[in-house]
Amino acid sequence: MKSAVALLLLLAAQVASAAWADDVVHVREIGSFYVGGRAVSLRGLPERPRVRAAAAPAEKIDPNGDFQTGQIYVQFVKLAKPYRLPLLLLPGGSVTGVTYETTPDGRAGWQLLFLRRGYSVYVADTAQAGRAPWARYPEINADEPVFRTAQFLWEMFRIGPEQSFAESGGPKSYGDTRFPVNAFRELVKQAAPRFRVPREQERKGYEELLGKVCPCIVLAHSAAGPLVLEAMLAQPELVAGVVLLEPSGAPQASEAARVKAVPHLFMWGDHLDLDHPQGGWAQQYFGAQRYHDALRAAGGMSTWIYLPERGIRGNSHMLMMDDNSAEIAGLIHDWIRHTL
Repeated sequence: MKSAVALLLLLAAQVASAAWADDVVHVREIGSFYVGGRAVSLRGLPERPRVRAAAAPAEKIDPNGDFQTGQIYVQFVKLAKPYRLPLLLLPGGSVTGVTYETTPDGRAGWQLLFLRRGYSVYVADTAQAGRAPWARYPEINADEPVFRTAQFLWEMFRIGPEQSFAESGGPKSYGDTRFPVNAFRELVKQAAPRFRVPREQERKGYEELLGKVCPCIVLAHSAAGPLVLEAMLAQPELVAGVVLLEPSGAPQASEAARVKAVPHLFMWGDHLDLDHPQGGWAQQYFGAQRYHDALRAAGGMSTWIYLPERGIRGNSHMLMMDDNSAEIAGLIHDWIRHTL
């Protein structure tokens, strides 16, 4: 009897130890760096008055000088004994690397979840968002930045359907939404201005980012997806695998053969309105699917996960923030370990 009890206590201790080990991250190094960007000199531009409150003293702005623009900010956490490949997390448009740090309702973000799974993790701020500094407008950035409204985030990120934010009585979410709606304002606080910079400059920045961080596994969300795919065309040997969360585009299918050696994972949430393929998220879905099909036709390895087909319903565009974000991260982890 005593030996049986001792065995049960030993097993319980081992289980507790394993659970605790999942929460302990042994870190070797934490740091950050900037990569890419270009020097810009402005000369001969006239000074202009600064628009200020009526009671403030008059002041002029001189736009001339030497500037640096287009650089990408990267924070890294390197483990003491990591998996052989680090994970590079790239946010989509109108958000920053905060996307991966902590969920709006305070749960562990993907940065920590993947660290617990054994990956060293790099998180980037791109496209003049977060700690990737802005450039002057209109002298360097020709287009005025776009500031996203709460309604845009609610409806475009598919927390609720179109026109649901303005309904009387408050915004109405999808009935099965996995996004933590009570913490929606925490997402609104994260919204960053969206700068429309030349595509070639963005792509070059991503190429330099891959050159600095990789060999690695890249996880790209939304607008970062097509930019990563384009950057990979120039240097596919640097990317061991790429995870594309609801990418908002893809290169031409004819380009797929150039990256067929790189395993791809495409993942999609719910409420994409796939019955209307000519607009909205359905258009992005079917466009990316054509690229996925071309990869497979070229002999590449590409996995397509449409979560509702797996019985996982209600996910928004912000998969890493939804209440089942740990489950989604687990699917990605399983794909990496079984594929790479």
